[in-house]
Amino acid sequence: MSHATPGPLEVFIPFWGDPDLLYATVESVKAQTDPAWVVTVVDDCYPDPDVATHFAREVDPRIRYERNATNLGIEANFQRCLDLASGELMMFMGCDDLLEPGFVARTHALVQMHPEADIIQPGVRVIDDDGTPATTLADLVKARLRPRVSAPVVLTGEPLAASLLRGNWLYWPSLVFRTERVQRFAFRRDLPIILDLALVIDMLADGAALLLDPEVTFAYRRHATSLSGTALADGSRFTQDRRYFADAAEQMHRVGWPRAARAAGWRWTSRLHGLAALPHAARSQRRAGLAQALRHAFGR
Repeated sequence: MSHATPGPLEVFIPFWGDPDLLYATVESVKAQTDPAWVVTVVDDCYPDPDVATHFAREVDPRIRYERNATNLGIEANFQRCLDLASGELMMFMGCDDLLEPGFVARTHALVQMHPEADIIQPGVRVIDDDGTPATTLADLVKARLRPRVSAPVVLTGEPLAASLLRGNWLYWPSLVFRTERVQRFAFRRDLPIILDLALVIDMLADGAALLLDPEVTFAYRRHATSLSGTALADGSRFTQDRRYFADAAEQMHRVGWPRAARAAGWRWTSRLHGLAALPHAARSQRRAGLAQALRHAFGR
């Protein structure tokens, strides 16, 4: 059954990072086979005036540049992107990731095929700092956890929530949202590392549907020195994880999803993450990080 063509995809890029990678990200959007897109770069006061100069020279009217008056931080900058959205479809693209040329066309086709979908998870390939194919333990785990599908499949309800709470196999910067649906919620300001999962679980608890597409149309850049990697060294990642999963277990009980509540309570993949982080925490010589990793893996 065919449905009306959706409007332009709004690509929001919350920026704090390498300007050259940002420019490559924007170029990957400009290379789309489907021209129905709009890019908004939201610069969180990155200390390089050349970024503003670069976008001042941009002649494509579909590319917009916003610079925050003050540094908001990751959670508030994501929220600003969400508040700025006004179209039918939006995404929070990483400022170092890449779209394959057919990403927008595939997104529009999927929305027409599955108008019931509120979130789209496209197929993803992983690249490293240099743009070459990469495979990390985290990505191998995601691949094992992710449902194996040979065609686009719509997932909903407790089975999906339980699956994600056992182990988050989504690639957040690649997700496309129906704007009206995602704007019902807000990012949690106290969870900068896990705010993505928290928002998705909130949406699922409210009845949202996720479309899982096996066709690879997105390149996710995996960095060794990411925000989450830094948070592993000092232990803050694990503190946030425990707080969130305790909250999620209560949330799942409230909506009557006992299996999802148990998945949140056990948080097996999160515990395994703590085990895997022990060597890194030990090498970093940060005793707090090591203690948090041990507590996260074996404690409650």
